[in-house]
Amino acid sequence: MGKEDASFRAEIPPGTPYMLILKTLARVGAMHGYGIAQHIQQMSEILQVEEGSLYPALQRMLIKGWVTAEWGQSDNNRRARYYKLTPAGRKQLSAEITEFERVMQAITRVIQPA
Repeated sequence: MGKEDASFRAEIPPGTPYMLILKTLARVGAMHGYGIAQHIQQMSEILQVEEGSLYPALQRMLIKGWVTAEWGQSDNNRRARYYKLTPAGRKQLSAEITEFERVMQAITRVIQPA
């Protein structure tokens, strides 16, 4: 089940959706939900963002003030909600990355050979 198995898609690890969504918006700019999911999948090559977790996360991020949203037209002329990173979202992204790196270092210490 490596990179070469295109049929395999990994779920987003718990605790990382905010970071991945915020980083996508910081990197690309305003995007609709489907575009965010596609970007994460394309960049990672294996991570699959499910609608059932993406849209509730975006709604929570709106409430927290990390993103703003406005309606617009998608590339295929459909009405879509476009999300944009706020200054508070940039600050949160930095905090999310710091915490992720801290957790990854801890996991690496546990799994390294003795």
